[in-house]
Amino acid sequence: MEIYAVKINGLDHPMGFDFEHLLCSWKVRNNKGKKQTQAKIQVAKDEKMSEVIWEKEGGLDSLGTVLEFSMRPYTRYYYQITVHSDAGEESKSEVLYFETAKLEEPWTAKWIGVRREDTHPEFRRDFSITKEVKSARLYICGLGIFETYLGGKKVGNDLLAPFINDYEEHYQYCTYDVTELLDTENEWMVLLGDGWYRGHFGLGEPTHYERPLALIAELHIWYADGTTETICTDESWQYRKSFTTLSDIYNGETQDYGNWQAESWKESVLIKAPGKLCARYSSALHDMEHLPVKEVIHTPAGETVLDFGQNFAGHVVCTQPIPQGITMTLEFGEILQEGNFYHENYRHAESRFTYVSDGVPREIRPRFTFFGFRYVKVSGFEQVDASCFEGRAIYSEMDQIGFIKTGNPKINQLFSNSLWGLKSNFVDMPTDCPQRDERLGWTGDAQVFCTTAGYHMDTRAFYHKFLRDLRSDQKRNHGGAAIYLPNAFPGLTAGIWSDVAAFMPKMLYDYYGSKEELAVNYPLMKDWVDYVYRQDCSRGKKNLYDFGFQFGDWLALDGATEQSTFGRTDNGYVCSMYYWASTRYVADAAEALGLAEVSEYADRAEDIKEAILSEYFTSSGRLAVDTQTGYLVALKFGIYKDKQKVIDGLKNRMKQDLNRLKGGFVGSTMMNCVLAENGMVDKAYDLLLYEGFPGWLYAVNLGATTIWERWNSVLPDGTISGTQMNSLNHYSYGSVVEFLYRYAAGIVPTAPGFKKARIAPCPEIRLGHMECSYDSVSGKYVSNWRIEDDGSLSFYIEIPFGCEAEVILPEQESKILEAGSYDFHIRTDKDYRALYSADTPYERLFADERAVEILKKYVPEIYYGTNREDQEAMNKCLNDSKTRAALFRNPTESFDRAIGEIRAIRA
Repeated sequence: MEIYAVKINGLDHPMGFDFEHLLCSWKVRNNKGKKQTQAKIQVAKDEKMSEVIWEKEGGLDSLGTVLEFSMRPYTRYYYQITVHSDAGEESKSEVLYFETAKLEEPWTAKWIGVRREDTHPEFRRDFSITKEVKSARLYICGLGIFETYLGGKKVGNDLLAPFINDYEEHYQYCTYDVTELLDTENEWMVLLGDGWYRGHFGLGEPTHYERPLALIAELHIWYADGTTETICTDESWQYRKSFTTLSDIYNGETQDYGNWQAESWKESVLIKAPGKLCARYSSALHDMEHLPVKEVIHTPAGETVLDFGQNFAGHVVCTQPIPQGITMTLEFGEILQEGNFYHENYRHAESRFTYVSDGVPREIRPRFTFFGFRYVKVSGFEQVDASCFEGRAIYSEMDQIGFIKTGNPKINQLFSNSLWGLKSNFVDMPTDCPQRDERLGWTGDAQVFCTTAGYHMDTRAFYHKFLRDLRSDQKRNHGGAAIYLPNAFPGLTAGIWSDVAAFMPKMLYDYYGSKEELAVNYPLMKDWVDYVYRQDCSRGKKNLYDFGFQFGDWLALDGATEQSTFGRTDNGYVCSMYYWASTRYVADAAEALGLAEVSEYADRAEDIKEAILSEYFTSSGRLAVDTQTGYLVALKFGIYKDKQKVIDGLKNRMKQDLNRLKGGFVGSTMMNCVLAENGMVDKAYDLLLYEGFPGWLYAVNLGATTIWERWNSVLPDGTISGTQMNSLNHYSYGSVVEFLYRYAAGIVPTAPGFKKARIAPCPEIRLGHMECSYDSVSGKYVSNWRIEDDGSLSFYIEIPFGCEAEVILPEQESKILEAGSYDFHIRTDKDYRALYSADTPYERLFADERAVEILKKYVPEIYYGTNREDQEAMNKCLNDSKTRAALFRNPTESFDRAIGEIRAIRA
């Protein structure tokens, strides 16, 4: 038995974090037993665990047990978990640690800055050490972005520190272990750039150059003789202009080494504290993956372009020697046009890195920006050695916990696209896109994708940061939750977007099961629904959220045109549905936390439900909002008078829409899961596997390696469909992969933190087979299936230690199974090898010669009489035509024979 994935607040050995609470979690694997019978946590001052200062035994929850003791500043604590199983096993974890920052200790360092006319400074302080160092820690904040060096070596592996902050509220400071970097004589350098804090960032043309560049730092040294020393930022520091002359999140970075060292040193300027400091709460942010150049392209326009084969966010590192005086320019783009470099869809973002060489060999990289790209145009010199260029993907440090591989390469690519969409947009906050002049923390995108993200990655620490920033902003806006962060429109809210305040905490509780985190987020949830409630009461209490600005079903295809931003679904309806859900989630959270206001919010939710039923449903139970999204939202939230009428309405709407996706950020992101949940898994698979426009595989077939913002971001001929709002790395529609986890593989939580789950896989011959593992906070679930050549079905299922699952296999009785691994081999009445049915659209049948021969034989009028250019005709099926057999002068028996033989076609 092995204890693994031991974390504090979802983090590995966190150092210098703001510990609102200490929540220790762990998992168990390689066990013989089924469950934990006893566990113990010990916290000690030393790595040998000989000076235990706190321990707890009994009643420990692996999802998260609070370590309750008084922490001291500047202190490393060691801890260890011991677990016993019902099979008599005992296992001890490794000895792990976490370390406090300054806590409430006052700063002795001073904020220093530069003269107003100076930018991109390089600060310096030299110092000597004459005694043996026991340990040393650096506590530092540099605004906007800093990198610091001791003895020429970079401190820590963070990039873009101190990350994205709520600059109206506080700035994070970082803590680094620098013990091994100190020497007898030491040169301490700090570089500052503009970043999100000071440069051009946000919609329109906002800049914040009035914000001062600033640095504060304390280097604490503990000597072996028991004495201490603190070296601080103060008037003794000097600065000069660094080799960086431009740094901008959108426009890029320029480094000029030509005459940099000729700059004279100046005395630093003491400045007034620009804001409040707090210990960091951003996850580690650094380069997580390295990508080699896949191909060097010499374009028709004479350009040299490096293709990394993957769209991602990060930067390029160059180690090729660049002769003195040469200016190398790297420009970044997502797509080629007519074989040439292109990035017009970046709008005003220049997205450029310029390097003026002094001839000194070094690792060339930007320090204060990042790019979203697949292609890099290199200019300034002719002989480009591709082996000296490396792409480095930057995203917040998270464990990938979800893995899917099927027998369908295009679905595997779609899975990868969704995953890379997450990686590219999880750069300290969940952004909409990583490349153009936006890159904002849009809350609607985060809301629709968070349940998928929770399957892909362990997102609890990352989303904790985002929700803390959202709450900080909310408190200044009387409960209103922002439409994006950092918030440039205080007071502007919108349903679905602002509902992230309730939806994301619910997801975190469902997936990770922490009541402590739920309690932290409860005020955010409650204040949001109270905000809408107050506005509704001020207009007469209609119990509907049908007022104010709304995005609605953003980018839906059923708008005025397929390029419209607003869809056809009534905004008041869909936002009221989300208002109901948020209010219901507050009631559920209050119940989980044992709070008295459960009934208050449950009653409010019931009032909203009744108002929706009265306003948007007919007396007979028919939904008056006749759009795909309208029906889907009703089914997702379970608000209807007659469920079957809503299902029938959706089926009819889909038929009228030619079985094409019409929904936007609301409808399409939930479409497949809602269909599967309501007995239409075949339709969900049809939509998932459709290869034309609009569909997920349309982009895959055009070479996409991430998810696009629009269904037709790129046209069939490879040309981009527009530049105004057209990102090729926008994760929202990647939410469809939740369907693969929840229904194709069938892994769904039924108790917080996946302590209980339902495993109900849905085999599909067009996937061939499924291999899915999900290493939940409770341990790893596995759901694999295969359709065998003889038509039987094979399943392999794993349930983690301490958990149980209801296993539901096709046409079988459900079983409640404990932890363990299980093999099943079954036969069903349904033949899962069958590719087609009587409801398969003609467009699919006409693409298979076997089906074509059957149609020619029995119903030639169908094959020869169907107009291939008529989408409506091509979306009809044999069942449709059979009801009109007389029109074809063909007996129904001919259709029956055709249907019978088509059903017999196997993969």
